[in-house]
Amino acid sequence: MERHPGEGEVSGVPRMQSTAGRLARLGFADGARAERLLDGLGAEAEADAGLLDALVATADPDLALTSLSRLADRDPDILPALRDAPEARQRLLSVFGVSAALAEHVVRHPDHWRILSGPAVRPMSRELRAALLSAVGAPPEVAEPVAASRGQAALTALRVAYRDRLLHLAARDLSGASSLSEVTAELSDLAGAALEAGLALARADVPEAAKVSLSVIGMGKCGARELNYISDVDVIFVAEPRDGLDETEALRIATKLAQGMMRACSASTPEGALWEVDAALRPEGKNGPLVRTLTSHLAYYRRWAKTWEFQALLKARPVAGDLELGGRYTEAVNELVWQAATRDNFVDDVQAMRRRVESHVRGDEAERQIKLGPGGLRDIEFAVQLLQLVHGRHDPLLRRRATLAALAALSRGGYVGRDDAKALAEAYSFLRGIEHLVQLHRLRRTHVVPEDPPDLRRIGRALGMGVDPVGEFTTRWKRHAREARRLHEKLFYRPLLQAVARLPEQEERLSPTAAKARLEALGYADPEGALRHIAALTSGVSRRAAIQRTLLPVMLGWFADAPDPDAGLLGFRQVSDKLGATPWYLRLLRDETAAAERMAKLLGTSRYATGLLLNAPEAVTMLGSGAELATRPKETLLAEVTAGVQRHGENGEAAVAGVRGLRRRELFRTAVADLMGVIDIEQVGLALSELNDVTIQAALDVAVGKVSMERREDFPTRFAVIAMGRLGGLECSYGSDADVMFVHDPHPGVPDRAASEAAHAVANELRRLLALPAPDPPLLIDPDLRPEGRQGPLVRSLASYAAYYRRWSAPWESQALLRARFSAGDAQLGKEFTELIAPLRYPAGGVNGDALREIRRLKARMEAERLPRGADPSLHTKLGRGGLSDVEWVAQLLQLRHAATVPDLRTPRTLAALRAAAAAGLIEQADVEVLADAWLFASRVRDAIMLVRGRAADSIPTLVRDRALIARALGYPPGGSEDFVDDYRRATRRARRVMERVFYQ
Repeated sequence: MERHPGEGEVSGVPRMQSTAGRLARLGFADGARAERLLDGLGAEAEADAGLLDALVATADPDLALTSLSRLADRDPDILPALRDAPEARQRLLSVFGVSAALAEHVVRHPDHWRILSGPAVRPMSRELRAALLSAVGAPPEVAEPVAASRGQAALTALRVAYRDRLLHLAARDLSGASSLSEVTAELSDLAGAALEAGLALARADVPEAAKVSLSVIGMGKCGARELNYISDVDVIFVAEPRDGLDETEALRIATKLAQGMMRACSASTPEGALWEVDAALRPEGKNGPLVRTLTSHLAYYRRWAKTWEFQALLKARPVAGDLELGGRYTEAVNELVWQAATRDNFVDDVQAMRRRVESHVRGDEAERQIKLGPGGLRDIEFAVQLLQLVHGRHDPLLRRRATLAALAALSRGGYVGRDDAKALAEAYSFLRGIEHLVQLHRLRRTHVVPEDPPDLRRIGRALGMGVDPVGEFTTRWKRHAREARRLHEKLFYRPLLQAVARLPEQEERLSPTAAKARLEALGYADPEGALRHIAALTSGVSRRAAIQRTLLPVMLGWFADAPDPDAGLLGFRQVSDKLGATPWYLRLLRDETAAAERMAKLLGTSRYATGLLLNAPEAVTMLGSGAELATRPKETLLAEVTAGVQRHGENGEAAVAGVRGLRRRELFRTAVADLMGVIDIEQVGLALSELNDVTIQAALDVAVGKVSMERREDFPTRFAVIAMGRLGGLECSYGSDADVMFVHDPHPGVPDRAASEAAHAVANELRRLLALPAPDPPLLIDPDLRPEGRQGPLVRSLASYAAYYRRWSAPWESQALLRARFSAGDAQLGKEFTELIAPLRYPAGGVNGDALREIRRLKARMEAERLPRGADPSLHTKLGRGGLSDVEWVAQLLQLRHAATVPDLRTPRTLAALRAAAAAGLIEQADVEVLADAWLFASRVRDAIMLVRGRAADSIPTLVRDRALIARALGYPPGGSEDFVDDYRRATRRARRVMERVFYQ
């Protein structure tokens, strides 16, 4: 680190007495207090011309002076001793100006400052081991030393010796005598020495210790020799019996040794604790045995270990105990580590690890977190480790434990761009430096940059920023964090572009084999195809290709996070091919991060939405703003389509083509809002139903105009479209047909036959226009719910409906009419029709016994006959057990029985009817919640199937891949498809129980 600003140096100051103002100008935050403390140091300090210089040169002169004053109170001879050792004084005060905790250690042990009086030379690891073993009375020269000291005195001596060595290291660190890698390596060696001393103490309490070999494997930062000042020390224990000892007995002894060692390090004493020894990375975590044999470890790793465990084993290194056994352990597990990327579920495991890392960040600390925040240390370490796992299988040079060493090897091998690696290493080193300074202050385990200006000032000055420590430090910290975040996002993907680009021969780049391996590890099923798409998008010297080279590294990462990365990249290429020459397209994606991220998620999730976008690529502009995803009011859409129809005049087919184009645009808007979680499933159903109403109204206007023109007369009858089924209930899904009935009423004086012929002509023309071949999703008009079904007339007059219902109406028709509502055409006629059918769907006194029995028989027959052959009843969203049909029939039966006396039941919407029934006391609220949960779940699944596959289906697919894609679209994590199916079955099973009780009671 750079250390000690030159700000305020005052060499040659003749007297120590100084005004508060002058001390403030020299760098003290509280000049008056500093003056009092300096006066309190007495004549010895006044005569020391260099003392004030040394104080002012520290990161926090006030903190340094306070600690020095306390030390002088404990040892009045300290000042002349320090004056005679100016180099040691400067080192001591540099520590005092940063670390209140180490200053407290020196105050408790005043003569221990003398450890700084020798040369500022880094000790060898064996020297550290010898110092800490000697502190507990254990002979360093033997292979398995046993402590002569025991109890509290030994634990205290160990802590004092450890902090003495920490003081020596911190002084060299803060004075710039040691580099970051030297500091972290020494901290790791010091931790290993403490573990060795702890093990010596444990041997003293376990008489049978010599009967077993126990090795302590350092993991995490300790194993990688990149430990920070305060951290849990991660370990794994491996043991073997000696001299034919029974394995069970050996493990019992080894476990006692391991537990004793852990207590020796973490126990609280008057000198505090060292740190926690954390063995949670062992097989089975905290639920597994603390100690295993080597054979047991390997059996677990070969059969049960997850990817994150192999990632952790990248850092494994013997640090204490039997180093020969530890060496055999690391050699054996390394063979498994470098095959981890070939294991099943590697991609899912990697994505799960990334989510787990991100979930650890508290929202209020995210921007100040240097470890877990976006672009923080964990991001960088995770990225480097993942690249090692992917490529280290084929390249032994990547098999490094330390992050910076591994990053350098990745750069040399072309796996990471040279400039990216250099910038990332600088950012990582800077962030580690901040981490050390934050932890040194109180010797506490923290990774959060403080907010208080005095703390920021101390950190900035410790880093050599003298003019504006707070401002300069904050600027550099945030710049490095931003750079680390930017580089981390592109780290996996930028070399993929270089792998398919023409580069100077001297530039190392990813080989095709390595590029494919990386894409496979990141979730791409067809890496060769992906590389072809990347090459097509980025080749050439055009501005378009240049922007794509900037965009793609980030986009590839977002595609990898989506359910289907290959589809996402293919869709992006297809859209780019259509819009690449359009000036706003790439500029939008480059400048609007949210738009690019939404597009990646959309293309990698939904074939349906991708198809809509490919046929109307200009709709990508919607992705730039959350406000653009809000569904548009029905009145606004009606005004737009009406204007469009009028604009096309007599060209009816062109007018309807324009209307269908509008529908495609709004379907895309709704699909995006749905996938992004902007609207819920009820809002989706309402938006799709109203859009269908608008489309039918526009097509009806065109059809009426055409028929009138052909007949050369005004249209002779009022005409209305009555919505039925899911359209009537405002519950359309993406694949729904439009269930309708047509009703007309001749104008006065118009013969019935002429009116009927005109009405039939309009109905047929409307159906034809909406079914014309086009790139847009068709809206199929289904009139089969009309009286007499397909055998009856397509259109009836209002009087004919009245006569039919009066004489022939069946119970199923009354049930179907519960969802009837006006959709398009003559609103007054629609009102008259709904008034006509009111007595049928809301019968006075409720549905009679015969009709009730008929409805129940029909329900049972439908379940037996209409479920497709071979379909799993527990996975069919419409007709399956507890699916849509079960819930809707319960709601409709309640309406038929009680709507005559409960007006709130008179609604075409399923959930509204159930809620009204609960409010009226006709069904328990708990039952309604169960039914509603199942109905909403089934509706979401049905829509997700259409969105993901691009074609409608009612059953959850049996193919594992399709099921996994649908689960991801529904918000389940990678690998969560079985949880999705279990949740669906649970919800529908509960709904089925309620249906059987309520429907048949």
